[in-house]
Amino acid sequence: MRAVLSWTFLAAAALAAPAVAQPSTTVVDPVRDPAQGPAEVGRTTTTQDIAFKYDRNARMTVPVRLGGRGPYRFLVDTGADRTAVSTAVAAQLGLSDGPMATLHSITGTSEVRTANVPRLELGPDRVRSVEAPLLDAVNMGADGILGVDSLTSQRVMFDFKTRIISIVPSAQRIVRDEVGTIVVRGKLRRGHLIVTTATANGVPMTVVLDTGSEITLGNAALRARLEGRRKLGLAERVEMTSVTGQKLVGDAFQLREVKIGDVILKDLVIMFSDAAIFRTLDLERKPTVLLGMNAMRAFDKVSIDFARKQLRMVIPEQSSIDAAVMAAR
Repeated sequence: MRAVLSWTFLAAAALAAPAVAQPSTTVVDPVRDPAQGPAEVGRTTTTQDIAFKYDRNARMTVPVRLGGRGPYRFLVDTGADRTAVSTAVAAQLGLSDGPMATLHSITGTSEVRTANVPRLELGPDRVRSVEAPLLDAVNMGADGILGVDSLTSQRVMFDFKTRIISIVPSAQRIVRDEVGTIVVRGKLRRGHLIVTTATANGVPMTVVLDTGSEITLGNAALRARLEGRRKLGLAERVEMTSVTGQKLVGDAFQLREVKIGDVILKDLVIMFSDAAIFRTLDLERKPTVLLGMNAMRAFDKVSIDFARKQLRMVIPEQSSIDAAVMAAR
């Protein structure tokens, strides 16, 4: 089964004027990176359905309670290794200080303070303690970031039609995929699910799933390969702001065809920049994109299973033009 989705309207809107994008972050503990190694398959967590909202950058936020207080608005970011909390919320709750940690953002590396969160509640049953890096809310665009350390061993499904996130154990069997489902197998790198069966205008590339960025970001290696084959058109300068407040400037192009497994994305906008995040993931020399929300929102559903290393995408029943309109909303 092959699905073709067109982004004509979304691409035009994105390239009409310089964009300000909010990228994700990757945080690595100086002592132990919790995202290292294979994730254990979860077996006991019950299903949780959590309503999410879109922020002003079209990213997904969910209500999270900290120490029984809240709820606070957390960005769901599959591009972030660690869950983070804003300095304002930490001060309000009187959280105790944790050790310093190294933060790898889209723009580079910096040392940040952490706080001990004794009880983080995502839904009625998903409770854990975290040692969370402290970031400014104005840079995150939220009260905190929900990273993959809070989602490992689970299967996370984003339903864009109903705006519901479902969290179930990876061990819970999927009896039957719904009509329009395409399954792509990937692998883990530093806790991130990546897919290598992908191309951009015919150029083989690696895809890293990143729900924390509203625009797809490509690295310099992919741009060079595309330019070498003369497969890039006109560019538009765009700017990203990292969670540390630093700026990243790059060029956005409308790519004719991006293929992920059996899914073909038409006219997808990708921003190219030599961002530090690609070096952090050891992917700076391999053509790679961080797949952002401008791509994922065109599907009815996207399911990410970190433990089983699977990506499921449910294509819309509408025509490709209808899908483009839906993606631009």
